[in-house]
Amino acid sequence: MASEPLHILDTQVELASAGILKRAELARLIDYALVKPSHTSRDIERACEEVARHGIGVLCVLPPFVELAAKRLKGTGSRVCGVVAFPFGASPTEVKAREAELVVARGAAEVDFVMNIPLFKSGKYECVARDLEEVVEAAKRAGEREGREVIVKVIIETGYLTPEEIMEASKLVEEAGADYVKTCTGFGPRGATIEDVRLILKAVKRARVKAAGGISTYERALEFIRAGASRIGTSHALEILEGAPL
Repeated sequence: MASEPLHILDTQVELASAGILKRAELARLIDYALVKPSHTSRDIERACEEVARHGIGVLCVLPPFVELAAKRLKGTGSRVCGVVAFPFGASPTEVKAREAELVVARGAAEVDFVMNIPLFKSGKYECVARDLEEVVEAAKRAGEREGREVIVKVIIETGYLTPEEIMEASKLVEEAGADYVKTCTGFGPRGATIEDVRLILKAVKRARVKAAGGISTYERALEFIRAGASRIGTSHALEILEGAPL
């Protein structure tokens, strides 16, 4: 696993299960997503200010903004995540791998990339597995060159999958060496559900779960953490934190 403070994260998840997760603790579990095509560099700069102010764990941005976010968040303790093959996952493996290398080289400490959904839905699981393995390896290798261990999360877009497919995809992600299975991009047919989290956890032994898609309140975020999610991906980080107890 990557060099994330997992023992701290586990403690926070335990606190959430007991219903006592407070604002600062929850902030460390949030991946704040600014990944719409309409987001501008000024939006990213403002988001970096909020991330630093609230102690939010991760800011997720599109590749053109990785370097900007990394510079703004340097020394804050918050990390930058670059999204790859977003939001459809259908890029050729070589392109996805190179994109992963580039976002890491430009400052990303984490990479969220999308599984090749068309190939998966076509039943070409071996091709999907090779795609996953090569992109995960490229991101991890790029991190080694930069002197840091990179966390990799794979988005399986649960809204397109049957329960059986969610479990199969989760197994492939774990076998490829990724650190997290992520539910949704936010651009698919639906957002995350509690059942998604349960199915993923049923399928994996080591990988963690990032619940993302449609999570916009403190109460809803807490439900997903209680269900077993270790990260919450959201474009509503500030609203969620406003609802959390101090």
